[in-house]
Amino acid sequence: MTKAPTDPDAPSPSARIDARIAALADWRGETLARMRALIHEADPEVVETWKWRGVPVWEHAGILCTGETYKAAVKLTFANGASLDDPTGLFNASLEGNQRRAIDIHEGESLDADAFKALIRAAVARNVAKAKPAPKARR
Repeated sequence: MTKAPTDPDAPSPSARIDARIAALADWRGETLARMRALIHEADPEVVETWKWRGVPVWEHAGILCTGETYKAAVKLTFANGASLDDPTGLFNASLEGNQRRAIDIHEGESLDADAFKALIRAAVARNVAKAKPAPKARR
């Protein structure tokens, strides 16, 4: 599912993510595409957004994670990663904060797909549990 852009002539967030992946044309593009596919496998209801002037973001009842690309790494930052169990130790960056946690993937590295999908599902469950209930209608 994709959130509609504010400007009707602007590319959708999904199209922007497609373009980012294509523009990278190296291991970073391949890695971002693979992680994106795993996110969609883990949560078919995920919404792709584009924020902060060019950052792919995946949301479900709030931000799950962002997908930033740097020269030496693809960084997946979980907005509330510090609240998630990470039994396999995927989080390897941004470990010092009280809220976020990140996974840096470097060229040639592989990631445990099942463990990553479990983190996505845990992030969805956390967001859904924290979501505010709809206000009750007055009589």
